[in-house]
Amino acid sequence: MTKQELLSFWQSSGMDERILHAFAEIPRELFVSVQLQPHAYDDVPLPTIRKQSISQPTTIMLMLQTIDLQPGEKVLEVGAGAGYQASIISKLIGPQGILITLEVIPELVQIAKHNLQTLQLTNVNVYEADGSEGFPTEAPFDKIIITAACPTIPQPIIDQLNENGIVIAPVGDLRSQTMVKGTKVNGHLELEFLGPFVFVPMKGKYGFKEEP
Repeated sequence: MTKQELLSFWQSSGMDERILHAFAEIPRELFVSVQLQPHAYDDVPLPTIRKQSISQPTTIMLMLQTIDLQPGEKVLEVGAGAGYQASIISKLIGPQGILITLEVIPELVQIAKHNLQTLQLTNVNVYEADGSEGFPTEAPFDKIIITAACPTIPQPIIDQLNENGIVIAPVGDLRSQTMVKGTKVNGHLELEFLGPFVFVPMKGKYGFKEEP
């Protein structure tokens, strides 16, 4: 598949033009190995390192459409990976916005920093941290995106979300998850369920226990 074919498909299905434009600006081939670059625009997840992956483009676009990022917002991303989704978020929130993105795997932290620097995206800060605990020193956030499967949306994430803020996360077990959108109303999440997905598992205090 080509980049233009993906864009045409999403456009025909009513995807927000701002998201299409942000996707068009970011070279997905930068975020995968040289061997996988011919497949950069296949609509599938692609492996990175240490059993991690870069998400399927359509999954990323659906998450971004659902969470409705706006210019100037402060956003937390749990699971930076190689920095691909962060780069698209960076475009959507604009120069007045701030993205804090967290990654627990040190090698991926360095890869994400390098990729974001290559693209000269200055409104993103990458930290090595247990994303399941959020990032309280930068809270509260307008929007929070969790890019790894979690048993439930961690309470610290909910606590760090602004009133009327939105969190999106794949919630379930290790085999399959349901994409959940939570809007914070009076301190609690009002949930919407957006269908089945499969993500790599969240690590850390509120993630899945490590396999033996």
